[in-house]
Amino acid sequence: MDAARLLEDYVRGDFFLATTGRTVLGEGVAAALTDADEVRLSERVHDALASADVPMAVGVLPFDSEAAGATPGHLVLPRAVRLAGPAHPAVDRLPRSDVGAPARTISVPAEQRHVDAVASAITALRDRGLRKVVLARALDLEFDAPVRPEPILRNLVKDNPRGYTFAASLPSARTLVGASPELLLSRTGSRVVSHPHAGSAPRSPDPVTDTENGKALLSSRKDHIEHAVLTEAVVETLRPFCRKLDAPTVPDLVSTPTMWHLGTTVTGELVDRDVTALRLAAALHPTPAICGTPTGSARELVNELEPFERGYYAGAVGWVDADGDGEWAVSIRCAEVAERSLRLYAGGGILPESDPHAELAETSAKFTTLLRAMGLEAGATGW
Repeated sequence: MDAARLLEDYVRGDFFLATTGRTVLGEGVAAALTDADEVRLSERVHDALASADVPMAVGVLPFDSEAAGATPGHLVLPRAVRLAGPAHPAVDRLPRSDVGAPARTISVPAEQRHVDAVASAITALRDRGLRKVVLARALDLEFDAPVRPEPILRNLVKDNPRGYTFAASLPSARTLVGASPELLLSRTGSRVVSHPHAGSAPRSPDPVTDTENGKALLSSRKDHIEHAVLTEAVVETLRPFCRKLDAPTVPDLVSTPTMWHLGTTVTGELVDRDVTALRLAAALHPTPAICGTPTGSARELVNELEPFERGYYAGAVGWVDADGDGEWAVSIRCAEVAERSLRLYAGGGILPESDPHAELAETSAKFTTLLRAMGLEAGATGW
């Protein structure tokens, strides 16, 4: 099966995920399972797959499933599942798609308010004894005509040969589209892998500046502290499930078309093969990469300082099969597509050493993944 054909056949309401190893298209919905209790959701999905005619369930987990009235996890059993190899280089033959220009752009919150929120977060870290919190902001793009996820997804897949490029329908009838660099969790048999990312720097079109940005990230004490907090949390969460774990002490430099990151590949061997990829993903998220640590206190601070509900931003997107194998990415570098609008999200890890204006610049750089897919240059939307 040709991965480019799967991308061409994707329509709103389907599920799509392209990784460096495979391309998944889940067409339509045979059954939907929605539950705010993610452990219970994992059990319901496992039971549904045991008698299903399709090989996997696909869907999304929210950022926060513990608050009163929380956004629920949402998985579907598609009417049909089609699989192919990697999207690249097959999709190179496809033309870029025109998305259309927005009529209005609104930063939520306004840029100065985000700078102020970061400053408040730095103070709160010290006062409350937190090690890290992640603050996000949104960019609302409003259109005079209907906007669809299909052309955005096509351009995202073409722009991002590595990582996890996705489109998933949401219970609200919106679509979550994005290109995440970060693997939350994969399970193949008894082997589990997580590839946490924390610590970021923008890419540059100038090769010299680009190389310098990468080197500066590798030598940044602040970013190494942020990354160590994340890796420690991932290891400690996986430890009860695994008989052995391996996590290198020095992170790698990881690149996307728009950002440099620090990443560490954590591998483990499961004690119990009955623990599914979905159950492990539910245990891991939200990680310090997108929430902070300690998790509960960081989540409270996020809710205090962010002027919107994250929903499925900074949750997880992926699939699980009847054997319990699966692959889940952190749902970042993404946008929610409504009938005539998009909401883009970007966040950054805040530490006591953080600079509020640098954190604003980091979120602006992260918006570029979606803006490029829409044919928009940074600054062209008025933010």
